[in-house]
Amino acid sequence: YDPDTPFDYTFVDDDYARQFKDEERIGELASLFSGLAIFISCIGIFGLATFAASQRTKEIGIRKVMGASVFALWKMLSRDFVWLVLIAVGIATPLAYYFSSEWLRQYEYRIGISWYVFAIAGAGALLITLATVSFQSIRAALANPVNSLRSE
Repeated sequence: YDPDTPFDYTFVDDDYARQFKDEERIGELASLFSGLAIFISCIGIFGLATFAASQRTKEIGIRKVMGASVFALWKMLSRDFVWLVLIAVGIATPLAYYFSSEWLRQYEYRIGISWYVFAIAGAGALLITLATVSFQSIRAALANPVNSLRSE
């Protein structure tokens, strides 16, 4: 202690706020770009669903004439997209777990990563995909089959 030197103090919460300022900024940017990526992927899925429905209009018309329900047609058109999402979640989950664990390893006080975080993310991706695909699938299933079969 030197009585000639003025006492310089800081609050611990201010020190931690300064220390983790970069991580907070990275978190905000990651949230922004994640939202943007989800939006762009929804547009892509919507485009693929539109293309798939337009390619199968005659098949959908024949199935409707033969008595297929709207739910059966929705399930038929959505199945491929569900498989793609499940494969993507299966590939992304171990990679995300590994990189998240490596990133958290740099901190002195760490938290663990629970399995339910990945389950919620996978379920969210599946729900977003189904919501996006459902619009086109139901629209195609409710269309008049006469219009799609008229050229036959």
